[in-house]
Amino acid sequence: MFGSIALTRNDHATDKAVILGRKFTKVRINQLALICACMFFSGCASLMSSAASGLADNLSAAVLNQNDPETVRDGAPAYMLLLDSFLEGSPDDPALLTAAAHLYASYGAVFADDEERAARLTERAQIYAQKAVCVSYSAGCNWTKAPYDEFTGTLHGLRSKHGDVTYIYAVASLAYIRAHSADWNAMARLPHMEALLIKYLDISESADDCDVYNYLGILLTRRPQALGGEQERGREYFERSIDCSNGRDLSVKVEFARGYARMLYDRELHDRLLSEVMAADPNVPGYTLTNVLAQRDAAELLNSADDYF
Repeated sequence: MFGSIALTRNDHATDKAVILGRKFTKVRINQLALICACMFFSGCASLMSSAASGLADNLSAAVLNQNDPETVRDGAPAYMLLLDSFLEGSPDDPALLTAAAHLYASYGAVFADDEERAARLTERAQIYAQKAVCVSYSAGCNWTKAPYDEFTGTLHGLRSKHGDVTYIYAVASLAYIRAHSADWNAMARLPHMEALLIKYLDISESADDCDVYNYLGILLTRRPQALGGEQERGREYFERSIDCSNGRDLSVKVEFARGYARMLYDRELHDRLLSEVMAADPNVPGYTLTNVLAQRDAAELLNSADDYF
């Protein structure tokens, strides 16, 4: 549900955010009241989780089709607090934990006003994601602190049933690394995330993993060679992501231009990719918010191209 989280700071990052709009309708308010009431009775935990997940899915669709990012920016914190309140009642519910991790990671990466706030929000996202993994897959309880060999040694036991928590953990971790890019200990986790995303592709039952290919492209093109950066493999992932979404997700071309074309000083490819983004209609179901943000990024990159190249 999320788009790509760039690993360098940008006020208009191209992440697709699973986040709440500004106001609930009367029907939604009544649903939330029912959910909250269930928190006071035994046996209602599964109902609360199901209702919260359903609400998140509906709101996700609405937000992804929103063409005004500022509306999303203003409305999201209310839903963040709502998920926190659900978790007060059901602190070990993996569905609620992954929903909260996804939301905090997205908001911290896309809409946080300053670096300190982004650091706080993405740290909370990673805490939620780590707990979701631990509840669902005990071998991953130490993922956040595990050295690379120990980390990869735990991946063999992952199965398709672990797909959601695996993906959300990777998203939350990438958001955390992005917000803590000055911390070399955080940056040293990038190879872990590459291994995890590749494993996710092995266990995923989804035929549409366009975002994962984009993440892998970002990982391989933004990292220095000493940390495993591989430009040409990254290009392959970007191209695969573009094909996967049939070019509907404009953020991929922005990341392709930023991570690959700029790194290799390929001005022709850089300008072609970004010009294609600017010429496209951003209003695509499921991608509108992402595409509006991508066009803002593309305009900035084109404006700075003469200075960069």
